[in-house]
Amino acid sequence: MRVSGINKSFPGVKALDNVNFAVRKGTVHALCGENGAGKSTLMKIINGIYKADSGQIFLDEKPVTIKDPIQARDYGIAMIAQELNYVPEMSIEENLFLGRLPVTKFGNVDWKRVRRETIEFLRQENLPYKPDQKLKTLTVSDIQMLEIIKAISNNAQIVIMDEPTSAITNREVEVLFGKIAELKKKGVSIIYISHKMEEVFRIADDITVLRDGKTVETHPASEIDLDKVIALMVGRKMDNVYPKEEVEIGEPILEIEGLGSKGVFKDINFKANKGEIVGFAGLMGAGRTETMRAIFGLDPYDEGKIKVHGKEVTIKKVSDSIAQKVVMLSEDRRRYGIIPIRSVMENASISSLDKIIYGGRWHPKVEKELVSKYFEKMHVKTPSLETAIQGLSGGNQQKVLLAKWMLRDPDVLILDEPTRGIDVGAKFEIYRLMTDLVKEGKTVIMVSSELPELIGMCDRIYIMNKGRITGCLSKDEFSQETIMRYAM
Repeated sequence: MRVSGINKSFPGVKALDNVNFAVRKGTVHALCGENGAGKSTLMKIINGIYKADSGQIFLDEKPVTIKDPIQARDYGIAMIAQELNYVPEMSIEENLFLGRLPVTKFGNVDWKRVRRETIEFLRQENLPYKPDQKLKTLTVSDIQMLEIIKAISNNAQIVIMDEPTSAITNREVEVLFGKIAELKKKGVSIIYISHKMEEVFRIADDITVLRDGKTVETHPASEIDLDKVIALMVGRKMDNVYPKEEVEIGEPILEIEGLGSKGVFKDINFKANKGEIVGFAGLMGAGRTETMRAIFGLDPYDEGKIKVHGKEVTIKKVSDSIAQKVVMLSEDRRRYGIIPIRSVMENASISSLDKIIYGGRWHPKVEKELVSKYFEKMHVKTPSLETAIQGLSGGNQQKVLLAKWMLRDPDVLILDEPTRGIDVGAKFEIYRLMTDLVKEGKTVIMVSSELPELIGMCDRIYIMNKGRITGCLSKDEFSQETIMRYAM
């Protein structure tokens, strides 16, 4: 497949500027670039979700027009989107066959065939689910694996994978890479988008870098290194990936004593001090997110105490934790973070309505000033404050959500996988914000599956396994091996 001279503009922003890109048969072609570089927009054009303003797509050197994703599928193109698109109330079998339900000769849905083929898919992939299980009962990781299976079960010739490993475990990553190797042997081409550079260099045959909607360079993966790719992506050399600074650590702000939720986590004890970045490591399903959700008031807990500034507090709902100046950025921004059809300004101000609605009326000027101030601080790239947040890149959506909580002036900020699916430049900005917050005397709790960033940014790291804390490491004890030993 080849695209030539692709241009695409949205109101106030040119997303793609004369982009040229080609993928060879039976290869993995990695597409790299910062958030907002145009990677996902280009893929959505190839998949028929967006229509290019100008330019041409060629399949086997024949020009084609792709009007919608159904036509893309007919051309043998499948796409695993960066933001998981699923209907929580649907069953696994309904989701797998969404848009392609088989029918009987009488025109009815052939549910027997759907059930039979779903059972076979699940058996082949060693996934321990029932076909009629609802998607809302599964984890992000489970749903991501099902999306991957769905895409490659259509006998596609070109598979677009946009951040496919952002929400799956290391074991599942190995399964995915095994699948990619099988697809390559069958002559299938893979377009692979990932911000995890070690993955890119492990599986890519070719690498193309986009920056600000333009094609920068394309190289065989064997002829380019990590530093060169990062320099091409950000337009500058990045020397210090983790901008951690030594900050004086003060008294405990948040203390958790004997926190437990039956069957989920038990006997959780930890403290987070003023000016400290506290990390939480563990494998998928270790209970890290569930613990943080309970502290934030999203889920109930059965036992234990939560203390803020030395005083025991009752947190039964989110407004309780916000009142205590404890806030949380969720790991699944699509499901729990953004309101897709609302503007970036509304998404940022929604948790601070008391600051803009007072005296019996709404004060739009105050809202605009507050939001603009934090967007500037967070370097949010958006055509305007009225742009719907779903039109922004993943990294910019994440920065809007961070700005939302900055408006609350929190004492404790819980960040659950804050850099998932965002590029090195945006990661650096989030790390820098974390450093700025602790310099102001605030406390940051960082839950992450990426061990290098925990080691690079934290003062202490707690490790969880099966709902319990199994270890706590101070800075001089940090190593990936030690963390993994406690995690397992």
